[in-house]
Amino acid sequence: MKKSAVVIFPGRGTYGKDELGYLSRFHSDKADFIAGVDQWRTAQNRATVTDLDNAKAYAASRHASSINASALIHTCALVDFASIDRDQYDIAAVCGNSLGWYLTLAAAGAVSEPNAIRLVDTMGALMEEMGVGGQLIYPFVDEDWRQSDANAKAVGEALHAGKTDGEAFLSIRLGGMAVLAGDEAGMAAMEKSLPPAEARYPFRLARHAAFHTPLLQPVSDAAFDALPAYLFQAPRVPMIDGRGAVWTPRATELRALYQYTLGHQIVETYDFSKSVEVAVKEFAPDVLILAGPGSTLGAPIAQELIRHRWSGLTSKADFNARQKDDPFLLAMGRKDQRQLVV
Repeated sequence: MKKSAVVIFPGRGTYGKDELGYLSRFHSDKADFIAGVDQWRTAQNRATVTDLDNAKAYAASRHASSINASALIHTCALVDFASIDRDQYDIAAVCGNSLGWYLTLAAAGAVSEPNAIRLVDTMGALMEEMGVGGQLIYPFVDEDWRQSDANAKAVGEALHAGKTDGEAFLSIRLGGMAVLAGDEAGMAAMEKSLPPAEARYPFRLARHAAFHTPLLQPVSDAAFDALPAYLFQAPRVPMIDGRGAVWTPRATELRALYQYTLGHQIVETYDFSKSVEVAVKEFAPDVLILAGPGSTLGAPIAQELIRHRWSGLTSKADFNARQKDDPFLLAMGRKDQRQLVV
């Protein structure tokens, strides 16, 4: 009997040095799709994803730049999606984090295959050219992934400090993590305000702009100029966006989808936490499948499950025990879990 699954797509920062060679390692059978991406990239005078993935060494300046990272993650994630064993799993819905929204659109068929790389690559180029500000990450939870009132208070105080000295915003609600963003003055004030946590936070994300904040309004304006509404079409499967709203095959207004994708989604908070909540509460899947590359989004997903006490989970230890005995979250970027999906 098939299991139902919600597939979740990753955002920026998930193709690191450990992912180098991901396409050649796992997807030698997806040459036609990869060639299509390479053809688009070549036409734009940009490095092909094949060349980037086959590089002798990972270079953050090259692989993590917006102009390259977006296309790499897009390609890895969508060939992962195509590799899911449909004899085992019925896809009930799809969602993603930040960049993962564009991948969600592609996987659901709300943009065609050639238009999908056009969308993600155009947005990557605009972010590279026009992106301003930065992002940092700080936990809402303690080390056992339980909600921390003290940490939540610290985040609120940091946002106040950032807005006092500059501009500061909640960029992404990422499970048990707050992704904060702002201009340089706002970022510096937030970093100064936040007390050290777990010996690593606050942690500034390298090569990230102030995504999902009003600071990127010029990027949104440029995106509307560069990308026409006719690129969008009705999805084949339900999509959960960065507000927790569901777009269904028979009830998607295409103009609204276009406006959300190039407008609200760029300049307002991306609530990935809400999308995970809707995924498990509205679609009640047997499993969640996290597409690669990487698996770093697994912790925020788990933290959100714990917050809602899904299946009785109350801590990191509970989640790890459940994953060992009967995994609910299957990350395709992990070899041990990948074999349960493809």
